[in-house]
Amino acid sequence: MPNVIDATGKIVREVQAPAVLEQDYSAKAHTLYRAVHREMANPRAGTASTKKRDEVAGGGRKPWKQKGTGRARQGSIRSPQWRHGGVVFGPQPRSFVTDLNKKERKVAFVAALSDRFKNGAVTLLDASDFTLVKTADFAKLLFGSAKAAKHGPSTLVIVAHDEKHGDAIALAARNLKKVDVTNAGALDVKDVLRFERLVFTTGAFDAVTGKLADGGTK
Repeated sequence: MPNVIDATGKIVREVQAPAVLEQDYSAKAHTLYRAVHREMANPRAGTASTKKRDEVAGGGRKPWKQKGTGRARQGSIRSPQWRHGGVVFGPQPRSFVTDLNKKERKVAFVAALSDRFKNGAVTLLDASDFTLVKTADFAKLLFGSAKAAKHGPSTLVIVAHDEKHGDAIALAARNLKKVDVTNAGALDVKDVLRFERLVFTTGAFDAVTGKLADGGTK
């Protein structure tokens, strides 16, 4: 069960993880892989482009006659072996978008969260009275001290969409190299697995678990 801490880092209570996160998802490793692959591939622009020999300007005539020069026969100065010639098998504009159905996306997201809960890598932050504005104070809250923040676990802080102190949290965490802040609505499988520890505000935790209970997913 994850602990709930206040703005001073004191544990105030524990909460029970949703039942859906307590199931065994060890057989879903390939689904996790496909979900992460999709999330990393879909934003790719796919605009890399090279010109083939029929697209390169110039080279309309034969450089020299076929026989009698002692040199290798050539048909065009825009052949691939020539400088400024066409590119053989070069990249062409393409789409990297891959699809994954809604059920698989939900399974992958739940499996990733379940792994973090089972390994004790989730903490809840009661941000109702959040008053920290200094980075050093926020580092002390998350890691125990500002010095420990340099070598502590990579941490993702998840805030709710309408978090009252969301801007203050983002500002306090901005200069911590091992800390990032995201919105509960933007949380995905890649982020859950990339960070060693997740810190949900209570509002964000309610939003994420409520979405799972309703059958929603990304």
